[in-house]
This record gives sequence, C-alpha cells and structure tokens, in this order.
Amino acid sequence: MSVMLEEIYQQPAAVSNVLEHESSNWARLAEELRSKDIQHVLIAARGTSDNAATYAKYLIEIVCGIPVTLAAPSVFTLYGASLKLHKTLAIGISQSGQGTDVVQTLASARQSGALTACITNVEDSPLTRVSDHVFLCHAGVERAVAATKTYTTSLANVALLAAHWADHALLKQEIARLPQLIQEAIGEDHAIASAVERYRYIQECAVLARGLNQCTALEAALKMTETSYLVAKPYSGADFLHGPVAMVTNGFPVFMYMPDGSTYSMMLDLARRLKDQGTELIIVANNAEALQLAHTPVRIPAAVHELVSPLVAIVPGQMLACHLAVSRGADPDSPRGLSKVTLTR
Repeated sequence: MSVMLEEIYQQPAAVSNVLEHESSNWARLAEELRSKDIQHVLIAARGTSDNAATYAKYLIEIVCGIPVTLAAPSVFTLYGASLKLHKTLAIGISQSGQGTDVVQTLASARQSGALTACITNVEDSPLTRVSDHVFLCHAGVERAVAATKTYTTSLANVALLAAHWADHALLKQEIARLPQLIQEAIGEDHAIASAVERYRYIQECAVLARGLNQCTALEAALKMTETSYLVAKPYSGADFLHGPVAMVTNGFPVFMYMPDGSTYSMMLDLARRLKDQGTELIIVANNAEALQLAHTPVRIPAAVHELVSPLVAIVPGQMLACHLAVSRGADPDSPRGLSKVTLTR
C-alpha cells in the first residue's frame, strides 16, 4: 500500500483529533471575534491550503454572513502594499507553516491592524510566530508529498470556526458526524481501485463542482495533476458553461462532484447535457438519480449534509488520484519535480 493511501485511511482519526483538541479553542476565538466586531476575513494560502481557503470563503459567508477575501500574497510580498485591515481576521493556512508568502502576508496583516490566526500541522513553525491564535491539524507527520489528511483536517478547522462564530447548532451537529462519514467514504476504495484502469491513458479531463464543493473540484484536479501528470482542469459548473464546455467531445472524461444540496439540481441538469453530448461521466454523488447518469458512479454516504460535504466528497477524489497514479506507473508518494514544502514569494 502506498503511503498516500495509508494517509487517506488515517483521515477519520485525524479529523477526530481536530474535533477533540481544537473545538474549544475556536469557541474562544469566536467570542473574541464577536467582542471585537470583526467584519471581514482575509485568508492567505497556497496549493492545497488555498483550496481549503476556498471552502472557508463559501462556508463563512453562508453561515456567518461575513465577507471573505482570498489574499493575493504578491500584493504584500512583491509590491509591499499596506492594506487597511482593522476589524479584519487574517488567517494563514499552511500544512508546514513555512510558506514564505503566507507568513509574510500574515505578518503584514498584523502590522496593518488585523487579528491573526493560522491553521497548520506544525506547531513550532514560522507561521505560528506571526499568529495571535494557532490551530493545529493534529494529523501526525504527513510523508506523502500530495497532501490528504492535512487537507481534510484544515477543512475541519474551518468548519469549527464557522460553527462557533455563528453558534450554528446544525453545523456543530454535522461536524461531530464527520469521522464516521469519512470512514464510510473510504469503504468505496476497492470499487474505485477497480474502476481506474479504464482511465489509465487519459491525458486531460475536466473536474466540475459548484458552491461549497468548488474546493473539491479544485483539490481533486490538483491531486490528479500532481500524482498522475495529466491535465485536470477544474471549473465551477456554472463557469464551465461560459466557454469551457466547448472542449467536450465524444468520450471526453468529466469528473463531477455533486452531493445533495443547493447546487444539486443545476449540476444534475449539466450532467444530463454532458451525457447527451457523449461525455464520459465519472460522478461522485449520494443521489441515485445522478449516479445513474455516470459510466463510473462513485457513491458517498447519503447522510452527509451539504455544509460539511467537502470533507467527505474529496475522499473518493484522493483515492482515485492515488490508484490512477499507480495504474500509470507513477509514484503517488513522491511525484516528479515536487517536494513536501514549497517556498514562494
């Protein structure tokens, strides 16, 4: 078994660790956010962590009603801009805590009056030293270059922030069920491993989702690109119709992430259109109506709520990327040209 697959299997326990150790810490920060009347969130991240930031944008805006901006780090690192960030919570997300641009963005935000926090897997890292509040992934050492358990644990931290800030009872309830739901999603691994041989020789594909699961499309595409070296192009289902749909030809592979929820009906209509065009559909869903449209259906637990579905929906994407890499003769644990820590400015 590859290290990457081992770490995918460790995610239920890792997410449980976050819920056990960080929930009360997020609750305390939520009290401070309310007392300081924080009106804006700025998030700095790169790569997989930036995909976690996309989840944060959707979830915090939907649940808390607070606008969220995803930072352009070069504004701080290359252009030296100073923003007016009073009443802002600036969050840095980095599994290693070493990303130079993320650290500098958070340091600049702090100097500009922002309250700072970070989500990282490394307690004593440069990012923690520029953060007023530190939240850990509790994922243990992640040896595979492609991040898996540090991604889902970052999402778990984001979900705790939104749940406590909004004092959202339903979200808190659904967060508590995540370890079991992730374990159920892992149960589809054998079926996924059997299905990937069909896609061994694909060179490009589209990966679609919408809303809260836009982060899932981004992250699933990244995992396939970095482990299998194919061109996986992620899109919002809506944006896909504004031009990129023209790339679709008969047999073109399209991966669709479409759990039940507010975006489901739009994604279902899109899946029907693509099927009519002869597209090869790989659909990750919990609704039989959607799965019936797919050449390769991938089922996720029916009980997952849309607000937390990205933590569950990404698991099949991770397993698919891992098995696809192996089928193509690649090493998912150590992809060419990549290292575990990437430093950019």
